[in-house]
Amino acid sequence: MEELNAIVQQVVQVSPIMKVFRIAPLGWELPDFKPGQFVGIGLPPSSPKCPEATDEVVEPAPDKLIKRAYSIASSNISKDYVEFYITLVHSGALTPRLFNLQIGDKIWVGQRFVGMFTLDEVDENQNIVLIATGTGVAPYMSMLRSDALKRKGNIVVIHGAANSWDLGYSSELNLLETIAPHFDYIPTITEPQKEHVTWKGKTQFIQEIWEEGTVEKLWGFKPSPENTHVFLCGNPNMVNGMIECLGKDGFIEHSRKQPGQIHVEKF
Repeated sequence: MEELNAIVQQVVQVSPIMKVFRIAPLGWELPDFKPGQFVGIGLPPSSPKCPEATDEVVEPAPDKLIKRAYSIASSNISKDYVEFYITLVHSGALTPRLFNLQIGDKIWVGQRFVGMFTLDEVDENQNIVLIATGTGVAPYMSMLRSDALKRKGNIVVIHGAANSWDLGYSSELNLLETIAPHFDYIPTITEPQKEHVTWKGKTQFIQEIWEEGTVEKLWGFKPSPENTHVFLCGNPNMVNGMIECLGKDGFIEHSRKQPGQIHVEKF
């Protein structure tokens, strides 16, 4: 079994089923990576699970690390640690074990950081719309914490979740909105009736926010395939719904064979 080559430096409980993990390499240096990329992390099957865990759907092999890939939320400027924003899957193999980790516990981190979900092919004068549900906001945090805000175009993050406590990084995104003149943050929740304090923000699905022209009102012009790239990360229903919405405006999905303005990271 591979050696556990990293250590848990910080754990932040965001909501009952979401945590931010900061993980530092032990005796090796993190490689260069592009904001928006992902990497594998893993634990042995012998690692204890958190109390909320339920029975696993499939028993893991006893002699192999349980590995999954997660988008990196930290900046690519610092080589001290990588950060992940993770949701507990109660019947999962890895997340119930991750959610039992304490500061100082060891973990495995892969040394190949990969993925095409990056800003490096998008001209700096283009406007960027970063759309996420749940923990899908993680790669956008890496972009914003690295050098995305040096771009000349407008940037907006639209983040949807069931409730306000599921909107991880909202404090940081609200702060960025106050200090970066060309950055906007639009949070939306779908279950306002469960809020403990009255929610004064948006309560629509992301597709509805797009279709009612919220971004156009912010910018003073309509986002089009000529001036805007849209990134989608999160719930497949949201991703597919947004691809359909954007298609009506002439946006096409980006691929190696066919450059487009819709960039998708499905999980």
